[in-house]
Amino acid sequence: MADMSPTEDLLGKSVRELRERFLKGNQSVPEGLLEALQCDPRNGARQLAGLIYKRRSKNRREGRRLHSLLRFEMELWEQGCNCIAGVDEAGVAPLAGPVVAAAVILRRHYKLPGLDDSKRIHNEARREALARQIKKDAFCWSTGRAEVEEIDSLNIYQAGLLAMRRAVDGLGVQPDFVLVDARTIPHCPYPQRGIVHGDALSASIAAASIIAKTTRDAWMVELDRTYSGYGFASHKGYPTPEHLQRLKKLGPLPVHRRSFAPVREVLGLDPVQGSLFDPDKKGQLTMD
Repeated sequence: MADMSPTEDLLGKSVRELRERFLKGNQSVPEGLLEALQCDPRNGARQLAGLIYKRRSKNRREGRRLHSLLRFEMELWEQGCNCIAGVDEAGVAPLAGPVVAAAVILRRHYKLPGLDDSKRIHNEARREALARQIKKDAFCWSTGRAEVEEIDSLNIYQAGLLAMRRAVDGLGVQPDFVLVDARTIPHCPYPQRGIVHGDALSASIAAASIIAKTTRDAWMVELDRTYSGYGFASHKGYPTPEHLQRLKKLGPLPVHRRSFAPVREVLGLDPVQGSLFDPDKKGQLTMD
Protein backbone atom coordinates (compact mmCIF):
# COMPACT_ATOMS: atom_id res chain seq x y z
CA MET A 1 0.00 0.00 0.00
CA ALA A 2 1.44 3.36 -1.06
CA ASP A 3 2.09 5.93 1.62
CA MET A 4 -0.43 8.74 1.83
CA SER A 5 0.67 12.23 0.83
CA PRO A 6 0.67 14.95 3.52
CA THR A 7 -2.48 16.43 1.97
CA GLU A 8 -4.29 13.09 1.96
CA ASP A 9 -3.26 12.52 5.55
CA LEU A 10 -4.66 15.90 6.59
CA LEU A 11 -7.91 15.32 4.70
CA GLY A 12 -8.42 12.26 6.86
CA LYS A 13 -8.62 14.44 9.95
CA SER A 14 -11.79 16.02 11.30
CA VAL A 15 -12.83 19.52 10.22
CA ARG A 16 -12.61 20.59 13.85
CA GLU A 17 -8.98 19.48 14.08
CA LEU A 18 -8.13 21.21 10.79
CA ARG A 19 -9.80 24.40 12.00
CA GLU A 20 -7.84 24.32 15.27
CA ARG A 21 -4.58 23.80 13.42
CA PHE A 22 -4.84 26.11 10.43
CA LEU A 23 -7.33 28.78 11.48
CA LYS A 24 -7.06 29.20 15.23
CA GLY A 25 -3.52 27.85 15.49
CA ASN A 26 -2.43 29.90 12.47
CA GLN A 27 -0.15 27.13 11.14
CA SER A 28 1.01 27.46 7.54
CA VAL A 29 -1.24 25.64 5.08
CA PRO A 30 0.61 22.96 3.04
CA GLU A 31 0.66 23.17 -0.74
CA GLY A 32 -2.50 21.79 -2.28
CA LEU A 33 -4.54 21.55 0.91
CA LEU A 34 -6.76 24.55 0.20
CA GLU A 35 -7.68 23.28 -3.23
CA ALA A 36 -8.41 19.84 -1.76
CA LEU A 37 -10.60 21.35 0.96
CA GLN A 38 -12.60 23.23 -1.65
CA CYS A 39 -13.42 19.91 -3.32
CA ASP A 40 -14.03 18.08 -0.05
CA PRO A 41 -17.56 16.60 0.22
CA ARG A 42 -17.80 17.87 3.78
CA ASN A 43 -19.57 21.23 3.95
CA GLY A 44 -17.47 22.27 6.97
CA ALA A 45 -14.26 21.59 5.07
CA ARG A 46 -15.36 23.81 2.19
CA GLN A 47 -16.33 26.56 4.64
CA LEU A 48 -12.91 26.25 6.29
CA ALA A 49 -11.23 26.73 2.90
CA GLY A 50 -13.21 29.93 2.40
CA LEU A 51 -12.19 31.26 5.81
CA ILE A 52 -8.53 30.51 5.17
CA TYR A 53 -8.71 32.29 1.82
CA LYS A 54 -10.27 35.34 3.53
CA ARG A 55 -7.52 35.37 6.13
CA ARG A 56 -4.86 35.18 3.42
CA SER A 57 -6.45 38.07 1.59
CA LYS A 58 -6.62 40.10 4.80
CA ASN A 59 -2.96 39.36 5.55
CA ARG A 60 -1.95 40.48 2.05
CA ARG A 61 -3.86 43.75 2.49
CA GLU A 62 -2.21 44.31 5.85
CA GLY A 63 1.20 43.61 4.33
CA ARG A 64 0.58 46.22 1.62
CA ARG A 65 -0.63 48.73 4.22
CA LEU A 66 2.44 48.22 6.40
CA HIS A 67 4.71 48.56 3.37
CA SER A 68 2.97 51.84 2.50
CA LEU A 69 3.53 53.09 6.07
CA LEU A 70 7.27 52.97 5.37
CA ARG A 71 7.14 55.24 2.31
CA PHE A 72 8.73 58.25 4.05
CA GLU A 73 11.28 56.11 5.89
CA MET A 74 12.32 54.29 2.69
CA GLU A 75 12.86 57.59 0.93
CA LEU A 76 15.16 58.71 3.74
CA TRP A 77 16.98 55.37 3.91
CA GLU A 78 17.77 55.71 0.22
CA GLN A 79 19.27 59.13 0.97
CA GLY A 80 21.61 57.60 3.54
CA CYS A 81 19.65 58.36 6.72
CA ASN A 82 19.82 55.32 8.98
CA CYS A 83 18.27 56.46 12.26
CA ILE A 84 14.88 58.03 11.59
CA ALA A 85 12.86 59.21 14.57
CA GLY A 86 9.09 59.51 14.44
CA VAL A 87 7.53 61.99 16.87
CA ASP A 88 3.95 62.54 18.01
CA GLU A 89 2.07 63.80 21.05
CA ALA A 90 -1.06 62.87 22.96
CA GLY A 91 -3.24 64.90 25.28
CA VAL A 92 -3.95 68.15 23.46
CA ALA A 93 -7.70 68.20 24.11
CA PRO A 94 -8.01 67.06 27.77
CA LEU A 95 -8.93 69.48 30.54
CA ALA A 96 -6.48 67.86 32.95
CA GLY A 97 -3.06 66.28 33.04
CA PRO A 98 0.11 66.76 31.00
CA VAL A 99 0.60 66.66 27.26
CA VAL A 100 2.91 63.75 26.43
CA ALA A 101 5.10 63.15 23.39
CA ALA A 102 7.10 60.17 22.23
CA ALA A 103 10.03 59.76 19.85
CA VAL A 104 10.71 56.35 18.31
CA ILE A 105 13.48 55.07 16.06
CA LEU A 106 12.35 51.84 14.41
CA ARG A 107 14.62 49.27 12.86
CA ARG A 108 14.81 49.19 9.06
CA HIS A 109 11.81 47.72 7.27
CA TYR A 110 9.99 47.16 10.57
CA LYS A 111 6.48 45.83 10.07
CA LEU A 112 4.24 45.21 13.06
CA PRO A 113 0.73 43.92 12.24
CA GLY A 114 -1.84 46.38 13.54
CA LEU A 115 0.57 49.34 13.73
CA ASP A 116 -1.48 52.46 13.07
CA ASP A 117 -2.41 55.90 14.33
CA SER A 118 -3.32 55.41 17.99
CA LYS A 119 -6.64 57.21 17.44
CA ARG A 120 -7.67 54.40 15.08
CA ILE A 121 -6.95 51.71 17.69
CA HIS A 122 -9.99 51.85 19.93
CA ASN A 123 -9.26 48.72 21.96
CA GLU A 124 -7.17 49.78 24.96
CA ALA A 125 -5.65 46.34 25.52
CA ARG A 126 -4.63 46.19 21.85
CA ARG A 127 -2.95 49.62 22.09
CA GLU A 128 -1.04 48.55 25.19
CA ALA A 129 0.06 45.29 23.55
CA LEU A 130 1.33 47.21 20.50
CA ALA A 131 3.16 49.67 22.75
CA ARG A 132 4.92 46.84 24.58
CA GLN A 133 5.99 45.26 21.31
CA ILE A 134 7.21 48.55 19.85
CA LYS A 135 9.28 49.26 22.96
CA LYS A 136 10.76 45.77 22.76
CA ASP A 137 11.57 45.96 19.04
CA ALA A 138 12.53 49.61 18.55
CA PHE A 139 16.14 50.63 18.13
CA CYS A 140 15.47 53.49 20.54
CA TRP A 141 12.48 55.30 22.09
CA SER A 142 11.82 58.10 24.55
CA THR A 143 8.95 60.12 26.02
CA GLY A 144 8.68 63.75 27.08
CA ARG A 145 5.94 65.75 28.74
CA ALA A 146 4.85 69.30 29.46
CA GLU A 147 3.11 69.84 32.76
CA VAL A 148 -0.17 71.62 33.40
CA GLU A 149 1.63 74.74 34.60
CA GLU A 150 3.58 74.90 31.33
CA ILE A 151 0.40 74.37 29.31
CA ASP A 152 -1.25 77.29 31.12
CA SER A 153 1.73 79.61 30.77
CA LEU A 154 2.72 78.77 27.18
CA ASN A 155 -0.61 77.57 25.63
CA ILE A 156 -1.30 73.98 24.62
CA TYR A 157 0.20 74.28 21.15
CA GLN A 158 3.59 75.46 22.39
CA ALA A 159 3.50 73.01 25.31
CA GLY A 160 2.97 70.17 22.85
CA LEU A 161 6.05 71.27 20.92
CA LEU A 162 7.99 71.46 24.18
CA ALA A 163 7.01 67.87 25.02
CA MET A 164 8.11 66.79 21.54
CA ARG A 165 11.48 68.48 21.94
CA ARG A 166 11.97 66.76 25.29
CA ALA A 167 11.11 63.38 23.75
CA VAL A 168 13.68 63.88 20.98
CA ASP A 169 16.29 65.10 23.47
CA GLY A 170 15.70 61.97 25.54
CA LEU A 171 16.66 59.55 22.76
CA GLY A 172 19.76 57.54 23.53
CA VAL A 173 20.82 57.75 19.88
CA GLN A 174 21.04 60.89 17.77
CA PRO A 175 18.62 60.61 14.82
CA ASP A 176 19.74 61.39 11.30
CA PHE A 177 16.28 62.74 10.52
CA VAL A 178 13.05 63.43 12.42
CA LEU A 179 9.53 62.88 11.07
CA VAL A 180 6.90 64.82 13.02
CA ASP A 181 3.13 64.62 12.97
CA ALA A 182 1.67 67.76 11.35
CA ARG A 183 4.34 70.29 12.39
CA THR A 184 8.02 70.87 13.04
CA ILE A 185 9.80 71.23 16.38
CA PRO A 186 11.43 74.61 17.14
CA HIS A 187 15.15 74.49 17.97
CA CYS A 188 15.40 70.83 16.99
CA PRO A 189 19.08 70.19 16.16
CA TYR A 190 18.28 67.54 13.54
CA PRO A 191 16.83 67.75 10.02
CA GLN A 192 13.08 67.30 10.23
CA ARG A 193 9.87 67.18 8.25
CA GLY A 194 6.30 67.73 9.38
CA ILE A 195 3.76 65.39 7.77
CA VAL A 196 0.06 66.22 7.91
CA HIS A 197 -1.76 63.13 9.28
CA GLY A 198 1.69 61.62 9.73
CA ASP A 199 0.45 59.28 12.46
CA ALA A 200 -1.59 57.50 9.78
CA LEU A 201 1.03 57.73 7.03
CA SER A 202 4.39 56.96 8.67
CA ALA A 203 5.26 53.85 10.67
CA SER A 204 7.68 55.79 12.88
CA ILE A 205 5.12 58.47 13.74
CA ALA A 206 2.40 55.86 14.26
CA ALA A 207 4.65 54.03 16.71
CA ALA A 208 5.30 57.30 18.54
CA SER A 209 1.58 58.05 18.70
CA ILE A 210 0.92 54.68 20.36
CA ILE A 211 3.66 55.10 22.95
CA ALA A 212 2.62 58.69 23.69
CA LYS A 213 -1.03 57.70 24.09
CA THR A 214 -0.43 54.66 26.31
CA THR A 215 2.15 56.52 28.42
CA ARG A 216 -0.24 59.39 29.07
CA ASP A 217 -3.15 57.03 29.75
CA ALA A 218 -1.06 55.23 32.38
CA TRP A 219 -0.24 58.52 34.08
CA MET A 220 -3.92 59.45 34.15
CA VAL A 221 -4.72 56.13 35.83
CA GLU A 222 -2.14 57.05 38.48
CA LEU A 223 -3.82 60.45 38.92
CA ASP A 224 -7.12 58.65 39.43
CA ARG A 225 -5.60 56.90 42.43
CA THR A 226 -4.45 60.24 43.83
CA TYR A 227 -7.67 62.13 43.06
CA SER A 228 -10.57 59.72 43.44
CA GLY A 229 -14.02 60.77 42.38
CA TYR A 230 -13.11 62.50 39.10
CA GLY A 231 -12.99 59.41 36.87
CA PHE A 232 -9.56 60.07 35.35
CA ALA A 233 -8.97 56.35 34.80
CA SER A 234 -11.93 56.20 32.42
CA HIS A 235 -11.98 59.53 30.57
CA LYS A 236 -8.22 60.32 30.89
CA GLY A 237 -8.99 64.00 31.43
CA TYR A 238 -10.91 64.53 28.19
CA PRO A 239 -13.99 66.78 28.33
CA THR A 240 -16.57 63.99 28.45
CA PRO A 241 -20.01 64.64 29.96
CA GLU A 242 -18.93 62.60 32.99
CA HIS A 243 -15.80 64.70 33.49
CA LEU A 244 -17.62 68.00 33.05
CA GLN A 245 -20.27 66.95 35.54
CA ARG A 246 -17.74 65.99 38.19
CA LEU A 247 -15.68 69.11 37.52
CA LYS A 248 -18.71 71.29 38.22
CA LYS A 249 -19.70 69.27 41.27
CA LEU A 250 -16.28 68.81 42.90
CA GLY A 251 -14.36 71.79 41.53
CA PRO A 252 -11.00 71.95 39.73
CA LEU A 253 -7.89 70.16 40.95
CA PRO A 254 -4.26 71.30 40.67
CA VAL A 255 -3.98 69.01 37.62
CA HIS A 256 -6.76 70.84 35.76
CA ARG A 257 -5.70 73.24 33.00
CA ARG A 258 -6.78 76.70 34.07
CA SER A 259 -6.30 78.12 30.58
CA PHE A 260 -9.07 75.87 29.21
CA ALA A 261 -12.55 77.39 28.98
CA PRO A 262 -14.59 74.71 30.87
CA VAL A 263 -12.19 74.93 33.83
CA ARG A 264 -12.19 78.72 33.78
CA GLU A 265 -15.96 78.71 33.70
CA VAL A 266 -16.12 76.62 36.88
CA LEU A 267 -13.63 79.03 38.50
CA GLY A 268 -15.74 82.01 37.42
CA LEU A 269 -13.05 83.34 35.09
CA ASP A 270 -13.40 84.68 31.57
CA PRO A 271 -12.73 82.10 28.81
CA VAL A 272 -9.73 84.00 27.53
CA GLN A 273 -8.37 81.55 25.00
CA GLY A 274 -9.50 78.90 22.58
CA SER A 275 -7.21 76.37 24.20
CA LEU A 276 -6.55 74.13 21.20
CA PHE A 277 -5.59 76.71 18.62
CA ASP A 278 -2.24 77.08 16.94
CA PRO A 279 -1.56 80.79 17.51
CA ASP A 280 -0.13 81.04 14.00
CA LYS A 281 -3.17 79.38 12.40
CA LYS A 282 -6.17 80.89 14.11
CA GLY A 283 -9.40 79.07 13.41
CA GLN A 284 -7.72 75.72 12.76
CA LEU A 285 -8.63 73.31 15.52
CA THR A 286 -6.26 70.45 16.34
CA MET A 287 -7.57 67.61 18.45
CA ASP A 288 -5.72 64.64 19.97
